[in-house]
Amino acid sequence: MKRRKPEQRQDYPKGRAPKPENGLNKKYLLVDGYNIIFAWDELKKLAEESLEAARIKLADILCNYQGCNKSEVILVFDAHKVKDGQGSVERYHNINIVFTKEAQTADNYIEWASGMLSRNYDVRVATSDNLEQVIIMGKGALRVSASELHYEIMEMERKIRKGYILNRPVKNNMLLDNLDPQTAELLEKMRREG
Repeated sequence: MKRRKPEQRQDYPKGRAPKPENGLNKKYLLVDGYNIIFAWDELKKLAEESLEAARIKLADILCNYQGCNKSEVILVFDAHKVKDGQGSVERYHNINIVFTKEAQTADNYIEWASGMLSRNYDVRVATSDNLEQVIIMGKGALRVSASELHYEIMEMERKIRKGYILNRPVKNNMLLDNLDPQTAELLEKMRREG
């Protein structure tokens, strides 16, 4: 009897095997909202005046980030101390915002979601909670500290500003400067005849 050659096998860290090819290569970013707010100086300062304003500012920042990064962003806030809180998921522009239910922390939700999503998608979790980072890495997600996310966002904004400045039209911002040639010719003809 002929011996068969053993199959080659690639060992991956737990949960980091290549994701199934679905053609979309979808990526997720789960964000521990209050952890980020109290880690970023500008949001922490705003939260001292109004926690709601800090939540909205973070959501707006993440909407811009999602627009450039193309990761599906899920922003998670603790509502575990809200009596009889049912929890909710809201669509805010192009991101999802989750408010956890009573007795469920943002960490609990993020652990559950990262475990579910990392089976089929690339998942990153933004938090500076060291224990949470270890747990989510064990579930197959990658961690991003609050300072790393802040740096990524600042770099993205810098590149956008630089791209805008480099691609600004040299001409005055006149209507005729921004029209296609056929429309510009038609308007010029109307002006002469008018």
